[in-house]
Amino acid sequence: MTYHINGLHHVTALASDAQTNNDFFTRTLGLRRVKKTVNFDAPQVYHLYYGDRTGTPGTVITHFPFPHTRRGQPGTGEVGETAFAVPKGALDYWQARLSQSGVAGLTRSDRLGEARLCFAGPDGEALALVETDDARAPWTGADVPEAHAIRGFHSVTMCLAEADASAALLARLGYVETGREGAVTRYALPDGGNGAGRIDIEHAPDTDEARQGAGSVHHIAFSVPDRDAQDAARRDMLDAGYQVTPPIDRDYFWAIYFRSPGGVLFEIATDVPGFDRDEDIAHLGEALKLPRQHAHLRAELEQRHLAPLSD
Repeated sequence: MTYHINGLHHVTALASDAQTNNDFFTRTLGLRRVKKTVNFDAPQVYHLYYGDRTGTPGTVITHFPFPHTRRGQPGTGEVGETAFAVPKGALDYWQARLSQSGVAGLTRSDRLGEARLCFAGPDGEALALVETDDARAPWTGADVPEAHAIRGFHSVTMCLAEADASAALLARLGYVETGREGAVTRYALPDGGNGAGRIDIEHAPDTDEARQGAGSVHHIAFSVPDRDAQDAARRDMLDAGYQVTPPIDRDYFWAIYFRSPGGVLFEIATDVPGFDRDEDIAHLGEALKLPRQHAHLRAELEQRHLAPLSD
């Protein structure tokens, strides 16, 4: 293997309402909106990115809010939970904050020795905050105290009917098994990666297959530093028999996609050029940015399809 996966790059999910989604991730969870753009394949739909101050790989959750779309049905063949890292001792603060905000499904638990607060997002998606030592600097522009603020992703949990082939794929990407608890097996990068280097697999052979909809994770992306590393990863996946797309320019990173054996859509994304390629860091996520191929649609999109978002 001539490339190195750094951990997660981003997680992309489906949503039903752009303003509700924006309010939850910026106001309730205290993340920064680092980009306001559109779905490359459906420019009538926003693509909203939330993360730390600069949208560092490993911190960014993104959403396609398709208006009025039906909720997804959880099950196998998908990422069933997205977890964020918070400092040790922060869960009491977050439980009180989320309770006061009316967030549903608040549950405390432990997994592999780490305290967790599980809850539901605005479209019923399974989210969690996990207490852990994490040196990453949080976004401090919201009203969440720095001592409690989200540091980035902790992990994602893939719910799979058959786990062995996906575990072998993770091993090919550089992951090693680091723990087991019940039906969950954790895989992580030996060097920790960018801080978002954990993938949990929940083996659920008797669970029905998931149905995608609002609240479903559409894909997860793994981080590589540049195009050369991405090309090496693509060759390796092709050699392993996966059907991999050519590199696609997503403006803020280059992406390749392939379907994992368990059904989860994987992406490998470059860390460059980054979210400040078309906006100053001080103003990330403020203006509507359109891909070049959709720039001529700006007037129509703003007048007919993309309702203004309040910050």
